[in-house]
Amino acid sequence: MARRLHSSPFALREISWLIGLGFGSALSAQAQSQSPAPTLREVVVSGSRTAQDPDELPMSIDVIGAKEIEEKQIQDIRDLAKDLPNVSVKRAPARFTLASGNTGRDSNAGFNIRGLDGNRVLLLTDGIRSPRSYVFSANAFGRDYFDIGLVKRVEVVRGPASVLYGSDGVAGLVNFITYEPSDFLTSEKTFGGRAALSASSEDQGRSAGATLAGRASDTVEWLLGVNASTSGAVKNMGSNDAANTTRTTPNPETDHNNALLAKVVVRPNADQKHVLTFEHVDKSARYNLLSAVAVAPTASTSVLGSTAKTDMERNRLTWDARYQLAQPWADSLQTVLSYQAAGSREVATEDRNTAADRVRDTTYDENTWQLGLQANKVLHQGDMAHKLTYGLDYSRASIKTLGTGVTPPAGETFPLKRFPDTIESSTALYLQDEIFAGDWSITPGARLDQYKIAASQEGFNATAVSLSGHAVSPKLGVLYRATPQWSVFGNIASGFKAPNAGQVNAFFENTTQYYKTIPNPNLKAEKSQNFEIGTRGRLDALTLDVAAFTGRFKDLIQDSVQVSGSGTAADPVVYQSINVDNARISGFEVKGNWDWGRVAGGQVTTPFSYGMARGKNTDTGKPLDTVDPAKLRLGVQYATRAWDLRLDLAHHAAKKQSDTNSALFLAPAATTLDLGGQWRIQKDLRLNVAVTNLTDKKYWNWSDVRSATAAQVAVIDAFSQPGRSLKVSLAADF
Repeated sequence: MARRLHSSPFALREISWLIGLGFGSALSAQAQSQSPAPTLREVVVSGSRTAQDPDELPMSIDVIGAKEIEEKQIQDIRDLAKDLPNVSVKRAPARFTLASGNTGRDSNAGFNIRGLDGNRVLLLTDGIRSPRSYVFSANAFGRDYFDIGLVKRVEVVRGPASVLYGSDGVAGLVNFITYEPSDFLTSEKTFGGRAALSASSEDQGRSAGATLAGRASDTVEWLLGVNASTSGAVKNMGSNDAANTTRTTPNPETDHNNALLAKVVVRPNADQKHVLTFEHVDKSARYNLLSAVAVAPTASTSVLGSTAKTDMERNRLTWDARYQLAQPWADSLQTVLSYQAAGSREVATEDRNTAADRVRDTTYDENTWQLGLQANKVLHQGDMAHKLTYGLDYSRASIKTLGTGVTPPAGETFPLKRFPDTIESSTALYLQDEIFAGDWSITPGARLDQYKIAASQEGFNATAVSLSGHAVSPKLGVLYRATPQWSVFGNIASGFKAPNAGQVNAFFENTTQYYKTIPNPNLKAEKSQNFEIGTRGRLDALTLDVAAFTGRFKDLIQDSVQVSGSGTAADPVVYQSINVDNARISGFEVKGNWDWGRVAGGQVTTPFSYGMARGKNTDTGKPLDTVDPAKLRLGVQYATRAWDLRLDLAHHAAKKQSDTNSALFLAPAATTLDLGGQWRIQKDLRLNVAVTNLTDKKYWNWSDVRSATAAQVAVIDAFSQPGRSLKVSLAADF
């Protein structure tokens, strides 16, 4: 049952301000005689599951295209989130030990959107779900199964995406759209592609990639893309190189990433298009964990040396078919069948003083079938038009984890399963109607999801729990085009996130230390209700997007909560995943670009963005540490036909004590400068150069330090961001 949405005073003030700004600007713009300069808009698919101008969507959405990816030298998801307000990616340094602590084990852990992160953000590649992150005790595998070199566009939808995409979209979604042959071919050009080289002093990274595309016949096109890169640890501003726990410089690290994308596009006739895609991404990291070595190895268990290696791999095979039908029930139909196999493995070793050496070998595997049927129909009714999108989604994932090794702790044995082998499946029906009536667009929609978690008892040392349930997710969006220059939009949407296998059935027991983690057969799905209102301006000199939002979240799941026990043989400590948190998050975002016109033969523009949010646990009144401090980006760009130059200022607000729950370190405010530019050597050859953190400022990202322990605060420089760094890339089209 839907609950009434109560906005916080903070959100109401911002919403009132937005309404005044939007309609006030609209009335002012009506008095202007000029029309906005025509621009080529890139369509998006994530907001409505059909190709559409993002300005026509009643929601906040960011589009990072191929041109921006190249010019800003975006190499990974951490770079991708850098300029987006109220969006971040955590990447803590690799400072874990074999059996405790997971700091940095997950590398680029995943996205945080408007204060929510982890598996609450839905990640897609060409509309296909990406693997989840997995965290249990000392084990942590992140979600960075992507290679940006194969991606032509990234779409970031803020707010619940459950209506169109189902569970895991409570915070929003990020969709990575890969290249197609048509991106490099024309009616006359039957062979083409691009090649790129890059280097970065930030992590001593080097990468090379090439994409080739061709037309084999009038009906068949093909594409083959490959990328390879190598790098080390991301540098910081630490200065202590000691080979022990006092170290603040990065641990020695070597990373290797490889990726391949192959596509065949077949158009048997004008009414059909079939795309067969194979995608392969593998990433490996090797660590020498000097920060785990004891300062004075006096105890038998003192660590003399420790290493770790992590491997991630994802393989995807997708058949995407689209048909033009012109039938009473549908104008077009899309069918998608995809199989994806993904796995992560970490092997850690530990050389101890006189005690037996130890090895931990942990794997997490997620193999998924996904089926989608989607139909579209446009209906006309007098002066109104309806654009119907409806369909069926089905997914079935086989999820497994296993831990083995040498010298288990007292009271434990190998092999062990942290949760049982599990089949997670979901079936969903969805319907959305975009109603166009004059200057108004009204978009109601709803989705019915049925989910099931089926756990196997085989090889599992506790009673495995199976769960099932259903959820209805409604939404309503409204867009009003006040003038050709200004529009105002609003939306209200419900979301939900089903518990996953590791949360329902997490199990671990140590009979000599008197503690254990047990399954929870009563775990409920997380739920959300979000409200957003905003305005867009598209004038000659100004592009402006403003949005304010507030969201209520119920039954948020917290893992490994102590629910009973005193730590004795008769009364062991018991941990469990439980529904404990109800929360509210409110905030706003401003982004846009001001065109100053031509100066000395070049165009001068100022891109800008600002995001701010606040969140609290409504049960306890305590702040949510997952909400990032405010972030401002302000730039000046000078562009000519042959080259351009850009200076960007970034200001990260300080994290205040009153805005944290239990953080031991408060990231101070920091302002940094980046200088970059592009030289278009020839029509199809471009050189990109950037100096980041121009003033060599020492600063910290809140997402990296919000969970720092007392021991980590003592070496907090190890968590600082890189100093002055140089990035260079060369790209060529042919």
